[in-house]
Amino acid sequence: MKKIMEIRLHGRGGQGAVTAAELIAVAAFYDGKYSQAFPNFGVERRGAPVMAYCRISETPIRLREQIYSPEYVIIQDSSLIAQDHQINVGIEKCLGILINSENPSALRRGSGLRVTLKNENVLAVPATKIALEKIGKPFINTALVGAFSAMTDLISLASLERAIKERFEGKIGEANVAAMRAAYEYARKSTKH
Repeated sequence: MKKIMEIRLHGRGGQGAVTAAELIAVAAFYDGKYSQAFPNFGVERRGAPVMAYCRISETPIRLREQIYSPEYVIIQDSSLIAQDHQINVGIEKCLGILINSENPSALRRGSGLRVTLKNENVLAVPATKIALEKIGKPFINTALVGAFSAMTDLISLASLERAIKERFEGKIGEANVAAMRAAYEYARKSTKH
C-alpha cells in the first residue's frame, strides 16, 4: 500500500455504518497500519441516509476532511442507490464497491449508482440474510466488514475478529464474528481469490 486508502460507507441511521468504519480502522491499527474513522452526522434520525469514513495508511494520516473520491465504497442499504438517492462514488479512483444485496443485477447501469469502474469490481453480498442466520437480527455491519476484508485484503481476518470481540462481548461477539466469517467466505468465493 503506497498511499492513503479511503473508504466511504453509506447506510441508514441505526444500521451501524459508524461502527463498521470504526471496526475497519481498529483492525487496520491491529495490523500495524495508521487509520482513522469518523462519521458525517447532521440531524439524521433512524432510517435517514448517513455516511461514515475510514482511512488506512502505512504512514501517519494528517487529513481531517470528508472523503469525496474514495477507493472503496460500502453501501449498507441497496435502496440508497435508487434513482432518487444517487450516490456519486467519485469515479476517478474508485477501486471497488461492496453492497448489501442478494440481487447483483440491481447494480447494473441505470440502477442509480453513478460509477464507472475500470475493473468492474462491484460485489453484492447478502449481508442481511447472513446476519439473520448468524446473529438472529439484521445487524449487517459485521458481515459487511468481513466481506470488505475478503474483497480488499486491506485488513486481516484475525485483526477484524479481535476488533469485533473487543466491541461486542460474549455471545453477541461470537455471533457477530460468525456473521463476519460467513460474509468473508461468501466474498472470497465471489471474488475468486
